[in-house]
Amino acid sequence: MDTLTVFMDRSRVGTLAISNHSRYLFEYDPQWLRDGFSISPVHLPLESGLFTAKPDPFAGLFGVFNDSLPDGWGNLIINRWLRENGVKPDKLSWIERLALVGRSGMGALCYEPEIRHSRKSEAQNLIHSLEYYASEVEKIVKEEPVESLDELVEKAGSPGGARPKVLLEIDNREWLIKFRAEGDPKDIGELEFLYSQTAKVAGIDMPETRLFEGKYFGTERFDRKNGKRIHMITASGLLHASHRYPSLDYADLMKATFFLTRSMVEVKKVYRLMVFNVLTHNRDDHTRNFSFLCNGGEWVFAPAYDLVYSHGFRGNHSTTVLGNGTPDRGLLLKAGKEAGISRSECHAILDQVEEAAVDLVFHISKRRD
Repeated sequence: MDTLTVFMDRSRVGTLAISNHSRYLFEYDPQWLRDGFSISPVHLPLESGLFTAKPDPFAGLFGVFNDSLPDGWGNLIINRWLRENGVKPDKLSWIERLALVGRSGMGALCYEPEIRHSRKSEAQNLIHSLEYYASEVEKIVKEEPVESLDELVEKAGSPGGARPKVLLEIDNREWLIKFRAEGDPKDIGELEFLYSQTAKVAGIDMPETRLFEGKYFGTERFDRKNGKRIHMITASGLLHASHRYPSLDYADLMKATFFLTRSMVEVKKVYRLMVFNVLTHNRDDHTRNFSFLCNGGEWVFAPAYDLVYSHGFRGNHSTTVLGNGTPDRGLLLKAGKEAGISRSECHAILDQVEEAAVDLVFHISKRRD
């Protein structure tokens, strides 16, 4: 397989191909050029002609399509499924990996022809208890036999991130539900829920969150709305900035936000989130943990996600503040001012987030002791 057609809501976006020289190429469909929008404004502007991906940082793939691929946890499941079906995972091209994603990826992009997982349609309709999924997840991590690998591929093979997770429809709403990973504290679900509730009080734009069965943290998907898929691109995909090592500064993220949205309201969302992450010791704030949504051609900064206590890269924030991985209040104020936010509003945001997070910060300090 050397060619894929990229779709969005059954509209043909364009063609992704691999050349004879193993270079990845993309071209927008003529109809999409007339009626659509740029799916990746920095690296794939809405223009006719052939785009060629650079070798780095995604091993030759365009960032927006790299966003569709699973990360650590999803790859663990997909690779096991491939091996059990006699396929060596390292022999697959990005084209074939995206064909495995098909219509099951995050965001709105879909890929055809799709490589169907065996009994995929049956797996789609199965719903088990969260305890069942937690048990199956543990078996995957321990490389033990599982009851239905097809079902796990369908429900857990698409999302990014290292933590085990599944995508489930509950009460006619679509949720992403996380499970404890090896090395996580036993109360990781309760801790992330506490972070999400604190973030809401701090004025952070958050999706609906819930603690299922008292311990499994779930967040309602914001790339789905009333059954419609919403186009999404991470800061990693937009800027071609790797999430595997520090590659971004909040100053550049705020600039990118204004470039994409032309709205200081959206820039202030990023600033508020930066302040929250710094004050609450969420240092795993890498480029895949910020996203943008495009609905009807209008871009906005996506609701916050993956907010939880973390040490980051060598104890530093993965996304720096004016080049500093452990910024103080003075740097937070300076970063806001340089982004075009008034000093008084920066102070107001800092004060509001500090007040909202005081109990959480105390809770964190007790965990360190």
